[in-house]
Amino acid sequence: MAETVLSRCCRILAGLVVILCPLRALAGGSGFNVLVVVNPNSTNSLALGNYYCERRQVPPQNVVRLQNWTGGNVTWSRGEFNQALFAPLVNALSTRGLAHQIDFVLLSMDIPYQVTELGDVNSTTSVLFYGFKPGSATAQTSCGVPDFSSNSYAFSETRFRDSPPDTAPANCFLAMMLTASSLDLAKLTVDQGVASDASFPVDPVLLATTFDGLRSARSVLFADAIFDSRVQGKVELVSTNQDSPSGLNGLLGYQTGLAQFSMSPGTFVPGAMADSLTSYGGTILQPNGQTTLLAFLAAGAAGSYGTLVEPCADPRKFPSPKDYFYQARGFSLAECYYQSLLNPFQGLLVGEPLAAPFARPATGAWKSPGPGALLRGTTNLALQFTASDANHPLQRVDLFLDGTFLETITNYTLTKSNLLWVSVNGETISYAVPEDATLQSVAAGLADAINAHFTNALLSALAVGDRIELHSLDPAKPGRQVSLTTGASAGGATLDTTFVTASRRDFVDSPAAALLWIDVTNAILAPGDSLQLDVIKTNGARVTASATNFADAGSALLLAQSLALNVNSNAVLQEPDGLAAQVTGSTTNPASACTLILQAQTPGLGQSQIQVVLSTPSTHSWQQVITTNLNSNARDIAPRNHLYITAGTTNLSLSFQLDTAALMDGHHELTAVAYEGSHVFTRGRVTQSVVVSNSPLAATFVTLAGDTNAAAEGTLVFSVSANTGAVARIELFSTGGSLGEVTNQSAATFSVSGAYLGAGLHPFYAIVTATGGAQYRTETKWIRLVAREAPFPLALTGTAPLLSWPAMAGRQYDIFSADILTNEFLLRASVVPTNDFGQWTDPEPTHATRFYRVRSN
Repeated sequence: MAETVLSRCCRILAGLVVILCPLRALAGGSGFNVLVVVNPNSTNSLALGNYYCERRQVPPQNVVRLQNWTGGNVTWSRGEFNQALFAPLVNALSTRGLAHQIDFVLLSMDIPYQVTELGDVNSTTSVLFYGFKPGSATAQTSCGVPDFSSNSYAFSETRFRDSPPDTAPANCFLAMMLTASSLDLAKLTVDQGVASDASFPVDPVLLATTFDGLRSARSVLFADAIFDSRVQGKVELVSTNQDSPSGLNGLLGYQTGLAQFSMSPGTFVPGAMADSLTSYGGTILQPNGQTTLLAFLAAGAAGSYGTLVEPCADPRKFPSPKDYFYQARGFSLAECYYQSLLNPFQGLLVGEPLAAPFARPATGAWKSPGPGALLRGTTNLALQFTASDANHPLQRVDLFLDGTFLETITNYTLTKSNLLWVSVNGETISYAVPEDATLQSVAAGLADAINAHFTNALLSALAVGDRIELHSLDPAKPGRQVSLTTGASAGGATLDTTFVTASRRDFVDSPAAALLWIDVTNAILAPGDSLQLDVIKTNGARVTASATNFADAGSALLLAQSLALNVNSNAVLQEPDGLAAQVTGSTTNPASACTLILQAQTPGLGQSQIQVVLSTPSTHSWQQVITTNLNSNARDIAPRNHLYITAGTTNLSLSFQLDTAALMDGHHELTAVAYEGSHVFTRGRVTQSVVVSNSPLAATFVTLAGDTNAAAEGTLVFSVSANTGAVARIELFSTGGSLGEVTNQSAATFSVSGAYLGAGLHPFYAIVTATGGAQYRTETKWIRLVAREAPFPLALTGTAPLLSWPAMAGRQYDIFSADILTNEFLLRASVVPTNDFGQWTDPEPTHATRFYRVRSN
């Protein structure tokens, strides 16, 4: 409620400014590819969905409403999920022609986030992603991993549409929920996502190993993610022993393992992903003794993840730190999370799915037609797109009509006989692109060619999607001594459309140290049994450490722990060319087998040449002699580099024909979308308004009640009138699709409840269908429905006097007056404006001073 008090002696002039967000190039995804689901029984859900559509330019036909759902915002059964959400969603895709366009589904707050059946609990986002996964409660505890719950899309580095999860039903989506403890906080998450686009932040990501060893289970994954990110050179991943995120700021990401913590607003920069490996981080709206994922969003993260039921400390059920590597490649936030989750069935994903800080969209412009051009018959159109740089060529351009896919204008395939070459320390490998190749098949083929060439096993190549991971396996050469160059040419073809590029000119040394895992078998030991470890350093020096069992019946675990203690207290082994030891095993059953883990003191592949001999000098034969190097993780610590396969061209100047006779007459938006030629598939788009006129059919579209801004609780009234009496149907459309229709009338009046659509910016247009089948689409009118109002200025003119103020069409305004300012203001009248201007004339003017108050309801 807002009100303004004004004396008749005052004069106030005011103007009302309406700001519409311009279209922009969208990185890592597009509003055209998002389906927004709203709960019509929640004003917050409607308002948030509308806000997201405005910020991401989601077409109105991409909004779907839950059907017949009044059961709350926490839990629904699998049957209720299918009936209220999945069935109407799939039906909308089919009837609206969106089946091959939608990759992302966004659930706008106040929608249940848990799907249950026979005691099993899955998240709503995971069920939309790859179907309901039964078995976690019936066949085993929730700590288990049900059959068919592995996500084949994980770690694939491929386009989601090209490699959906193999256990998913026919319709599967990159699904996320957008919610928070308040509407304003949920909008903040949207803003953080949108603000991140192509921002290229230099802020660090922290990967925290906390005092909680069980919840720090992801720590074993940190080194590999840090290594890949160093090779890539775009995001700094930092491993830390940070026990609490309190007081941190300026972070692009944060992974931790804590049950309870606090964070401050402003901790994260736009586009950040952050989460904690704990049991109930996804139990966001229920009693919960743990800090939920909403804390990360409130602190400024654009996305987060948490599980709904006890998952146990299983890293497969939580995001891998590789999600930050995928983000730096340019993938959208939803793609990053789903590619880093091997078993997401118990986890809820919340945030802004399109956020892509490192995506590089193309820039472009329409060369013709011009804005508002009149198109008839077959017309020639022209476009210009330019890639962001030479390493991100453009492969495809699609044409959309009013936000719906119309046709592919051009699509550069990988040209047969194009020649790629890779040179490592002067040794060159060439590869000719075969027929019907894809980015993935070329990456695999080139990796095979590299492995076949280096038969000395000093270099290995592994294809991952459109990327090749190279490992230098020569322990005598650090990464800076291994050079890498690449190139491409047309080869035996006339067109050069296939390219290979490297992350850098030399290899990068690993930040991790060489490891050796030795399984020590279970045995009942006799007094005097011993373990001896001989370490031969890379300089040939030999160091010995040992441990002896003095108990009547000792255990292998206790003896191995004693050996590790002696190793770690040996001053010579603590030098940079030495090693450290630790033991893992069951503390509740010390008689069981255990594992002795030896780790070099200095990172790098060279230290893997440390040789160890583990023996049992005593007469007991429970352990044989083992002689080996620190080579359990040799591939992970080898110097590394990356190759990327791309296709397309850096400059696209397109001229093409469009048969407008196949389109309905009237007002349209033509949008061209250019896609980057890698699996990231970054989109850049340009839009032009046109008018199609191939028949005499036309119609006028007038707002009778409502204006640029109108009250969300009011009623909008529109009039549509065709220029012919031969009309079969007139239909009105806005956010969510059709709002109503009349048949066999040449003119119609439509009344629309603002509450049905909810607060936000809405497009309104009508389609007139003639009896002969011809159709006409009217111009689009944009109206912002406003739920609340700030204080507004009043103007008072004339001797009557006349009060006027900027108003919301459809909102009731009450006028009060008093002759003395300290007296009670009495209600004089109520006014409901039909446009953005409110007026009222005092029917009882007075020559004395009178004070007026106008209040919106």
